[in-house]
Amino acid sequence: MDINQIIDNIGILPESSRNALKEIITEATYPKGHILFRADKVETKVYFIKRGIVRAYTEMEDNEITFWFGREGDTVVSMKSYVNGRKGYENIELLEECELYEVKKQALHELFRKDIHIANWGREFAEQELLKTEERFISRQLKTSTERYRELMNNNSDLLQRVPLGYIASYLGITQVSLSRIRAKFR
Repeated sequence: MDINQIIDNIGILPESSRNALKEIITEATYPKGHILFRADKVETKVYFIKRGIVRAYTEMEDNEITFWFGREGDTVVSMKSYVNGRKGYENIELLEECELYEVKKQALHELFRKDIHIANWGREFAEQELLKTEERFISRQLKTSTERYRELMNNNSDLLQRVPLGYIASYLGITQVSLSRIRAKFR
């Protein structure tokens, strides 16, 4: 996805502000399996996915819990690091080779101080991330695993082709055996 589309999906900026923002954005490519963020580390960068797919997970005893997938156009950010400058709790793993747009938090925050349009764009970015988190939380708390799978099929069907089923099961909060039973209902 083009950086202009990603910027516009967050909020429309005047051309001069858009250009100032684009000046601090670089491109990076990382291989499948690369760990972009590590838990218990302060992350100083924000990424936007140009091409590829990632997962966010946390480790619990002998288990990894996947709680988010990102794909083209999505933002990869440790909100705890971004907002508070504190160590994050998530690991971010690339599930495909990824082309990313990268911006350093410090450079972005300097633009927030200099340009009210970019500051408002940053507020819109944070609000959108909050809404996405709230939607995931509500879905996890109030919907059955079958309803969550149906929602995944309807809204993000490409994930079912691009992500290993073990990660899908973890994301849905179920075992792979349960996922197989649910998937059989939809065939």
